[in-house]
Amino acid sequence: MNTENGIVVTANAAERIATILKNEPQGTMLRISVTGGGCSGFQYNYDLVKNLDQDDHIAEKDGIKVLVDSVSLMYMDGAELDFVDDLIGQSFQINNPNAVAGCGCGTSFSI
Repeated sequence: MNTENGIVVTANAAERIATILKNEPQGTMLRISVTGGGCSGFQYNYDLVKNLDQDDHIAEKDGIKVLVDSVSLMYMDGAELDFVDDLIGQSFQINNPNAVAGCGCGTSFSI
């Protein structure tokens, strides 16, 4: 387990995650992973989990922990997790400096 911040969690994202976790068992955390697929080649997956894996990197903001495994971190290092609430709707957005292209929905990217 590594607590170096490979990703940054904004205050808006931490607040939204806290709202989601209110209805979950104590100790639940958000895990973000990268898998092959989506319109652009890779996609982000969001899961609620109770356990840390040995290779997890932890980003923490306001007591909220976001986990990213070491393989996914290779694709997300330096990224920012944000939560946006605008006229189009509400969503988590990942601003990833490693992505050279993305799809319109913001859930897939290419490197």
